[in-house]
Amino acid sequence: MPLLKDAMPLMKGPQPPPQVPLPWILPSLFAAFNVVLLVVFSALFFAFPCRWLAQNGEWAFPIVTGPLFVLTFFSLVSLNFSDPGILHQGSAEQGPMMVHVVWVNHRAFRLQWCQKCCFHRPPRTYHCPWCNICVEDFDHHCKWVNNCIGHRNFRFFMLLVLSLCLYLSAVLVTCLIFLVRTTHLPFSTDKVIAVAVAVPAAGFLVPLLLLLLIQALSVSAAERSCEGKCRYLHGYNPFDQGCASNWYLTICAPLGPKGCCSPVALASAPRRAWRWAVCSPS
Repeated sequence: MPLLKDAMPLMKGPQPPPQVPLPWILPSLFAAFNVVLLVVFSALFFAFPCRWLAQNGEWAFPIVTGPLFVLTFFSLVSLNFSDPGILHQGSAEQGPMMVHVVWVNHRAFRLQWCQKCCFHRPPRTYHCPWCNICVEDFDHHCKWVNNCIGHRNFRFFMLLVLSLCLYLSAVLVTCLIFLVRTTHLPFSTDKVIAVAVAVPAAGFLVPLLLLLLIQALSVSAAERSCEGKCRYLHGYNPFDQGCASNWYLTICAPLGPKGCCSPVALASAPRRAWRWAVCSPS
């Protein structure tokens, strides 16, 4: 049909390598361990160096670090149980022989058929081999929280990374100030705990700051981590709508209805500029 001739050559997104789904119990235990680690780490911090500073009139440290811990803990738990943007509306009426084409800013994409979910995946939707689900605007699978990062929880992921960076920075500064203020005092348990807290805080802070920078650059350019350095867009990213619009669509825009993968519904979504064409196989 004429529309398909105009759409040639059709562009395909990068395909993730096939993976064998892992047993669910081990990733879940690892995610739970990270939550417990944050709580234990914070308990030692508040019970020793932060308590000493507060007892000596330095109330600014618990006032700053307390809300940051609450925000970090809330972000971590919310991300663990959040919906990344699961699409699960496969229908027997659809089939792999039907061709679906979607236009994104004058670029045509041929939708790939998901054999496990039984529908044609919209652009930037991938089937996670670890969770065994199709996720809209899939960015990556985060093993630290045992959940995918996609359209519906990416803002929670950014909030978690940002709050972790702020919280660890505040913890590191507090421990260093405590060690400086207690240089004249004999060696004590408080100093041991302060060093034991400051070292991992500094170790985690560096990669987290790098991750925050990388994610900020990806959001500004409307890129996805799973795409990597793939040049399937031939030097032009049709999903890029400008830095300000990209941040609005990612962080502030309405998320829309859940689990919606039909062509009609996706084409009418407010944050999409897509035009659909469907044809039978030749």
